[in-house]
Amino acid sequence: MIAETEKLMGELDVRIPSATATVSDLSGGQRQGIAIARATHWASKLVLMDEPTAALGIAETESVERIILSLKARDLAIVIVSHNLDQVFRLADRICVLRRGRQIGVRDSRTVTRNEIVSMITGLTN
Repeated sequence: MIAETEKLMGELDVRIPSATATVSDLSGGQRQGIAIARATHWASKLVLMDEPTAALGIAETESVERIILSLKARDLAIVIVSHNLDQVFRLADRICVLRRGRQIGVRDSRTVTRNEIVSMITGLTN
């Protein structure tokens, strides 16, 4: 298990002191990296992340985003639930807006503007 853990942490560039380290002694970013690594170990096609960087600092957020981008480069499907629009635009290929339990629309992140997404989120049009 230790060898498999070290291999997975290396593949995802999750930097932890040791595969035998106690999780409670690790930083928030390291813990999130481990959670993502565990999910990708068991998930063969899709990983769902709900606010993956909500409680993290800037450096830890950057680390988690790098991990997400490396998963994306492997063609693993990733669904990220987030209110952080800057992060959504950095990481997502498509943006799906839900409001009050209904899908409002799906847009290509390369062609949609932030104002369009905010309008979809709030229900207000310009």
